[in-house]
Amino acid sequence: MIPFEMTSWQQLPVTEHKGESGVAYVRTIEYPLCKVRYIQYSVSYEADHWCAKGHIAYCIEGRLIVELLDGSRHILQQGMSFQVSDGEPSHKVYSDIGATLFVIDGAFLNP
Repeated sequence: MIPFEMTSWQQLPVTEHKGESGVAYVRTIEYPLCKVRYIQYSVSYEADHWCAKGHIAYCIEGRLIVELLDGSRHILQQGMSFQVSDGEPSHKVYSDIGATLFVIDGAFLNP
């Protein structure tokens, strides 16, 4: 259960996650069954790993390129979202111009 709560994302501590190139700045709230994140990707960000976890991700601004294991690339732009369950399929992200995303992860995405 998540109680009513308002979040001032700029007040939360930031963790820095270096990619293959660039940096992702992440603010996180964790609940028992889900995690909510506000992520800012730098210009020229490239993830350093393939991710098999499920996400619901909404692009607040910028652009994120989501590559799937089959080599296909999908462009996520401001006002768009993507949804994927755990392991369906693994993905890797890039951002040429930087991006800000609101992401929800949780056990409910486990098929």
